[in-house]
Amino acid sequence: MNDWETPDDVRLSPRERVALLIIEAELRQDRRLAHRMRATPGRSRLRRGPWLPLAFLLLGCASVFTAVVGIRTSNPSLLWCFALLWPLTLLQGFRLLCRATRRRPPSGGVTPWL
Repeated sequence: MNDWETPDDVRLSPRERVALLIIEAELRQDRRLAHRMRATPGRSRLRRGPWLPLAFLLLGCASVFTAVVGIRTSNPSLLWCFALLWPLTLLQGFRLLCRATRRRPPSGGVTPWL
């Protein structure tokens, strides 16, 4: 089966082929569509839950807690926990900042980033 045949061996006319090529060329030029097509299957890019801000908040609280308690008690295990949590907190904060500064389509109106 080649590109111009359907599973039922129905061939496209030359006019239909040209129309299909034009449609495909226009779709290839749409960067936003290409980005969405590369996204992980099964994950909706339109519906975002509160998980990223919540993860950032929890990691931030855990980082501050382990830093304060680790410094006050001089417990090396708590300081190591802080050393592991802090880069994760910064990463989530960076992702949240990227989400907040991402360009929105002009017709979308105001969309809260949290």
